[in-house]
Amino acid sequence: MSCPICSKDTDAKYRPFCSKRCADVDLAKWLGGAYSTPSNDPEDMEKAALASIEAQRKPH
Repeated sequence: MSCPICSKDTDAKYRPFCSKRCADVDLAKWLGGAYSTPSNDPEDMEKAALASIEAQRKPH
C-alpha cells in the first residue's frame, strides 16, 4: 500500500501514511476543508447566497 499523500511505501506506525509529516498534511487538509463534498441541496445554496450578500453589506 502506498501513502495517499506522497505515494511512498506506508509505515505501520503511521498507516496508511508513510510518516508523521504526511499524516499531519492529511489532517490539515481535513481541518482546512479540502476534503468536502459539494452540495446540490437548494437550501444549502440559498443559505450560502444569503451569507455572501450579508458579508458584502457589512462595512469593512
